[in-house]
Amino acid sequence: MNYIGLCNSGELLQRVRLAYQRLANCDLCPHNCGVNRIKDERGICGAGLKPKIASANVHRGEEPPISGSRGSGTIFLSGCSLKCVFCQNFPISHFGNGQLITTRELAARMLRLQKQQVHNINFVTPTHYLPQIMAALWLAIPLGFSLPIVWNNSGYEKTDALQLLDGIVSIYLPDMKYSDKSTAAQISSAPDYPEINRAAVVEMLRQVGHLQVDEDDVATCGLIIRHLVLPGGKAGSRETLPWIAENLGDETHIALMSQYFPAHKAWEIKELNRPVNHEEYDAAVAALEEAGLENGWVQELDDERGAI
Repeated sequence: MNYIGLCNSGELLQRVRLAYQRLANCDLCPHNCGVNRIKDERGICGAGLKPKIASANVHRGEEPPISGSRGSGTIFLSGCSLKCVFCQNFPISHFGNGQLITTRELAARMLRLQKQQVHNINFVTPTHYLPQIMAALWLAIPLGFSLPIVWNNSGYEKTDALQLLDGIVSIYLPDMKYSDKSTAAQISSAPDYPEINRAAVVEMLRQVGHLQVDEDDVATCGLIIRHLVLPGGKAGSRETLPWIAENLGDETHIALMSQYFPAHKAWEIKELNRPVNHEEYDAAVAALEEAGLENGWVQELDDERGAI
């Protein structure tokens, strides 16, 4: 059943209520901060009760089946449950830059983007606002909202929180950042990232299956995994990519990303204070090929900065 069916049956409203209940002792992400966000208390992510967004615009720079020909309706949420030292969006994710809005206004932004004929609504770093997003969807559906929902996330997700999204999210776009606990602790303050991340992507695949596209090669549902190659093998590509093939299937779509550069505090860490070089990215491509992962996208490095 899709989200329109869930709305008509009353199931969506029931899930909205369950999600909001979790805010009173917040446990939406694996940090389990336990703050009372109903009273606007803040935990690691920095989020309170009202949703906070940095932007809501048409975006054409995602993977081809997400952006399509008309773009993706991308809504950047402020705050984040991870504290990645290299975050390129740190003013939004770490400092919480953005605008506090109501769920009704969030629904209006979704509808406005739909009128601009985007292919989907793409929530970026959404997990800490899961209840508010679901409430906005419940408000938007009677007003004609019908686009696929993209859950563009860090991969640091609890499976029981993801289960609230079953039938609501059409396309999951998670990161798989690390395979090593100590690296995850050093770079993102989340030593449990590898185990949490792997359980999460299994649940995402269970819900939406492998990527499916329409006659215009635009995604209708499915899973796309992003893996950002880091300097010095810090991303653990040689461990993560074979794990994907073995546990999710070699038909899984992978976006093997090359655009790392030392943003935010990455300059302070010796191993991370430079772009990825050709040898490192080529090694990740080789690991992708050895794992038999043929679906997805690889990039080319620019000699000056290590990005496309």
